[in-house]
Amino acid sequence: MNKINYDKELKKFLKLLKKEQNLPTLLLHSCCAPCSSYVLEYLSEFFKITIYYYNPNISPKEEFEKRAKEQKRLIKEMPINKNIEIIEDDYNNEIFFSLTKGYEALPEGGERCSVCYNLRLEKTAILAKNKHFDYFTTTLSVSPYKNSEKLNEIGKTLEKKYGVNYLCSDFKKNNGYKRSIELSKIYNLYRQDYCGCIFSKAEREKQKNNSKSNIQTQ
Repeated sequence: MNKINYDKELKKFLKLLKKEQNLPTLLLHSCCAPCSSYVLEYLSEFFKITIYYYNPNISPKEEFEKRAKEQKRLIKEMPINKNIEIIEDDYNNEIFFSLTKGYEALPEGGERCSVCYNLRLEKTAILAKNKHFDYFTTTLSVSPYKNSEKLNEIGKTLEKKYGVNYLCSDFKKNNGYKRSIELSKIYNLYRQDYCGCIFSKAEREKQKNNSKSNIQTQ
């Protein structure tokens, strides 16, 4: 079975969408300002966008708040011709820990991450349904460390469950990730070096310590 080229499919869809007179509304789940930068630049031509900052996986609370602050600053400073709104949800780390219980020892990119994707995307889908958005999606696929196939699989399942359109994507394509780094430099954005949860932070710290050890032994 051939894999779906989500980037190619999105391009075809946006080409058709451009013919519409009125911009459809999009609820865009965002994990952080750097990842959203390219996506906002790319999609603002085609949608009226509302950012949804919902990330109960992030630890500690200070990190959550720092990323939220950067997200708001980016929206104000980016020269996008459309008004971008933002909805910031409350910090609730306990729901993440309760859903990932038993998955603590799994490596990044495994089943724990899939549970986390589903948690954030389902809350986005529910909000999109309740507030009558035309579409919902997430910035997560801009990262080369995120499984776009799994994200889109979850999104399409939620589309059927809640009756709200999911915008499939693979934003890392077409140098999307590279562009997000460029935009981060332009706007002097804070770029974290771990995904967000305490497990990803611990794994990142382990990688850095191993790198230091290798350098010292050379």
